[in-house]
Amino acid sequence: MTAAKISLNELYTIMNANMGPQTWLQPGTDWAESPWEVIYGAILVQNTNWQNVAPSLLKLKAKTNFDPQKVEHLSLAELTELIRTSGFYTRKTQTIFNVCHWLEKYQFDLAQLKQRSQTALRQELISLKGIGNETADYILMYVLDKPNFMVDAYSRRLFSWLGCQLPSDYLQAQALIEKQVSFDLKKWQDFHALIVNYGKTVKGKKAFTQSFLGKYQNRLKLNK
Repeated sequence: MTAAKISLNELYTIMNANMGPQTWLQPGTDWAESPWEVIYGAILVQNTNWQNVAPSLLKLKAKTNFDPQKVEHLSLAELTELIRTSGFYTRKTQTIFNVCHWLEKYQFDLAQLKQRSQTALRQELISLKGIGNETADYILMYVLDKPNFMVDAYSRRLFSWLGCQLPSDYLQAQALIEKQVSFDLKKWQDFHALIVNYGKTVKGKKAFTQSFLGKYQNRLKLNK
């Protein structure tokens, strides 16, 4: 049986139909209490898993209620101790401080930040030591309402199973995907959450072939 060729729009539709709308990091859900928590989580989850991040966030909340002005005024030792379970805590401590100092330039006013262009915000975030492409895009999309396609390990693995080896360069891979569809912010957020939640369940090629996407393997069509 010949596998069906599908576009990116069709991929989203199929995943949404089988998994339903995702509430990940959406306002009014229990995924995140505040945009500040999303920012800290984006930094702390680097090179670790969420199970290690959760205790750090609980301690950070108890100490500061996630208020970036309070976080900024913690001592290096205090913040390091709070996030120790997330690993790489020396680097992550400094990254959190770097982001808080950046936010201070805008009076910690997210509404003011959202008025700036996506390009300008991305450049400023990337310039902060400890913030890479993936973390910057995570903050842009889930905190500052700037839509994008996040090229993470889950998306690379899924697209590989579907027969599309994304370029190793992050920005090239992102551009390849983004030029195929014109999703709005909510749809990009949902697409990323679908890919991540799918990847947390489907962890190998055999599981993929047995999943609802298996009949599309090696047949994903990216119209150029």
